[in-house]
Amino acid sequence: MNGQELVSSSPRHPRIASDANHFILTFENNRFASELFGQFDQNLKLLEERLHIDARARGNSVVISGDIVATNQARRTLDYLYEKLQKGGSVERSDVEGAIRMAMAADDQLSLPTMEKKAKLTMAQVSTRKKTIIARTPTQDAYLRALERAELVFGCGPAGTGKTYLAVAHAAQLLERGVVERIILSRPAVEAGERLGFLPGDMKEKVDPYLRPLYDALYDMMPADKVDRAITAGVIEIAPLAFMRGRTLANAAVILDEAQNTTSMQMKMFLTRLGENSRMIVTGDPSQIDLPRGVKSGLVEALQLLNGVEGISIVRFKDTDVVRHPLVGRIVRAYDSTYAAETEEVSRQD
Repeated sequence: MNGQELVSSSPRHPRIASDANHFILTFENNRFASELFGQFDQNLKLLEERLHIDARARGNSVVISGDIVATNQARRTLDYLYEKLQKGGSVERSDVEGAIRMAMAADDQLSLPTMEKKAKLTMAQVSTRKKTIIARTPTQDAYLRALERAELVFGCGPAGTGKTYLAVAHAAQLLERGVVERIILSRPAVEAGERLGFLPGDMKEKVDPYLRPLYDALYDMMPADKVDRAITAGVIEIAPLAFMRGRTLANAAVILDEAQNTTSMQMKMFLTRLGENSRMIVTGDPSQIDLPRGVKSGLVEALQLLNGVEGISIVRFKDTDVVRHPLVGRIVRAYDSTYAAETEEVSRQD
């Protein structure tokens, strides 16, 4: 090979031999290299598909060639994932997807010389006793950083982008660190035209199905027995939005999920519950409003009124931030494009 061989001074990084559009990465740990490449080299194939490069495994090395920008993105992606394995983590398809997204997004803001010097990716993360969640898209990264610095954060956008999941993870982290004394999770009890009165059981049994996604996220972040004890002791409270009226929520991490289904008055009521040493997170998808026709969404109004207010961060997710099955992102794009066309047609008729 004609390229000059460069050896990293740190044992954490692979040895790199490089020329303009072609380089070889050699990983010292054969087992980690095998996990990094994936079964039947499926992770390398994903790199090829997403970055339009050629990536071929040779033992514990990989030969990468293609456009100089894309090959540098591939190098930093593999470097990041290899370090993750060295730290005891695992590499799944979603991890590879996330690392590629972050590498591509970072390069959008950089000149080519800067790209070549940028050695590694940095991704925001949130850690609880049970697991560590790492940002998989640039917007998730911005969201986690906003949660760290702002007292009130709005996370809005399509389903599958991790808005609620990351919010619950952040709240669990704050509780475990002793930053807050309790977690309060809430949702408006309005879903797809259904009404609580038609559901069987007492009030708790009626609202539990609406709050199930919050329970699921909690059990993912904390041991089940600890969650159950915390709920019994009132350290973790899960309640419909109507139960928030008249309260001051101090020393708490407070999450309002599915906020697109609040009315203007409900949203104002909720936001003004914020007490001393509390953090508030509001999540929702303005494209999935289930309120009666003619009733304005409190989330939509709040995003307009509070944009630019000091101490408030608004993070907007897009279809490209969907981290569920890849088909979900395509479904979201199809619906959004249809709604946009219908809105434009109505505007022309008016």
